[in-house]
Amino acid sequence: MEKHYFDWPVRVYYEDTDCARVVYYANYFKFMERARTEWLRALGWSQERLYSELGVVFVVAEAKAKYRKPARLDDELVVRSTVTACGRTSFEFHQEILRGDEVLTVGDVRCGTLDAHTFRPVAMPEPISEELKKLLNH
Repeated sequence: MEKHYFDWPVRVYYEDTDCARVVYYANYFKFMERARTEWLRALGWSQERLYSELGVVFVVAEAKAKYRKPARLDDELVVRSTVTACGRTSFEFHQEILRGDEVLTVGDVRCGTLDAHTFRPVAMPEPISEELKKLLNH
């Protein structure tokens, strides 16, 4: 089966690091968030379009990460994202942060779909759900 993934480049800036010039642990989640957002944008679904046209927002319901090796100031990284599950109101991503071929961080994130005005769970709009299901990696 063909693997579907999305790679998003990230450069480590001074603001991303601690006093030892190592990426601060919470910032890996920021890198992963940007990659998921840009993947959706590449599929034609910006966050603004989801909100204004479809009346939905995606929120992180659960996130975990395993830190293997540190990223450092000025590193060029790639965040590789794959869709691992897609349900009626939620979907999941597996993400890896790489420096070249080296896996630095591995994360799993579950996102939910909420009504943009009530913040209650709603079914994911069908066009997005269909697109994500096509990209599923098992």
